[in-house]
Amino acid sequence: MSSADSSPLNRAPQWQLYLKLIAVAFLWGGTFIAGRNLATEVPPHLAAIGRFAIAAILLVILVFRKHASWVWISSSQLFYTAIMGFTGICIYNLLFLGALNHIEAGRSALFVSLSPVMTVVAAAIIFKEQLSKLNYFGVFLAFLGTLIVVSRGQFSRLLDGAFGQGEAMMSAAVGCWVVYTLCIRKVAPLSALLTTTYAILWGLLFLLISAIPQLESWQAIHISGPSWMAMLYLGALGTVLAFVWYAQGIEQIGASRTVIFNNLVPCFAVMLSFLLLKETVTWAMLIGGIFCFIGVILTNKKAKIES
Repeated sequence: MSSADSSPLNRAPQWQLYLKLIAVAFLWGGTFIAGRNLATEVPPHLAAIGRFAIAAILLVILVFRKHASWVWISSSQLFYTAIMGFTGICIYNLLFLGALNHIEAGRSALFVSLSPVMTVVAAAIIFKEQLSKLNYFGVFLAFLGTLIVVSRGQFSRLLDGAFGQGEAMMSAAVGCWVVYTLCIRKVAPLSALLTTTYAILWGLLFLLISAIPQLESWQAIHISGPSWMAMLYLGALGTVLAFVWYAQGIEQIGASRTVIFNNLVPCFAVMLSFLLLKETVTWAMLIGGIFCFIGVILTNKKAKIES
C-alpha cells in the first residue's frame, strides 16, 4: 500500500462533504430510472456486468493516473473488499435489477431507506458509533416515512401480502448494502478510490463467474442505444462517482451519519420517476418523503459520533 493511502485523510470542509452525499443520493435516485429502462431489454445479470465493467475500467484508469502504477493492498483489506464485492456489488445488484422487473422504480427505491436503520444499529454494536437522542429520533422518523410509502399509507398492507417478489428482493438487497457499508470501516486507512476499485473488481469477478451458465442465451440479445446510455450512467455516475464519495463520507463522518443520506434516494427517485417515467405519485409517497427528509436533518443535527 502506498504511503499516500496510509496517511491521515485530507478532510474537506464538512459542508462540502454533505453536498457530495446529497449528490450521491441524487445519482442513486437516477440509477432506479436507468435500471428500470435497462431491465426491459437486458437481463439483470448482463446489465450488472455491463455496469461494473464500465466502472472497473474507469476506476483502474483513475488509480493509474493518481499513483502512476498499480497499488497492492494487504491480505486483510483484500478479504474485506472481497466481501464488499460479493455482497454490495454482485448480490445487491442482481437483486436490485431483478426487482425492477416486478415493481416500479419509485417504489423499489423506497426500500433504500431501510438500510440506515439497520446500519445505525449494526454500527452502534460493532463500531460503538454513538448518536444523540435527537439523532435516533431522526432515524426513527425516516424509517416511519419509509413504512408510510411502502404501505402506501395502509400499514395493514405490510402484513397482507403487500410484499411480493420484487419487495422481497429489495429487502434482501438492503441487507447486502449494510454489509458493504460496514466493511468500508474495516479496510481503513485505505483511500476511498482504492476501496471502491478493489470492491468493484471483486464484484465484477463474482458476477462473471456466476454468469457462466447464461452466456449462451445472451448471444442473441441486442442492446439498443438508450440501453447503452443507461448502462453508461449506471457505471460512470451511479458507481464510480457515487461510490467513491460514499466511501469518503464513511471515512470522515462515520457509517451512521453517512448512510442516513440514503433516505434522500427515494425522494429523488420518486421525483425523477414522476418527471421521466410518468409514474404515479401518491399522497402517502409525498408524506413519507417529507418524513425521510426531516429524519436526515435530525440525524445529522449536533450528532455525537465517534468516527
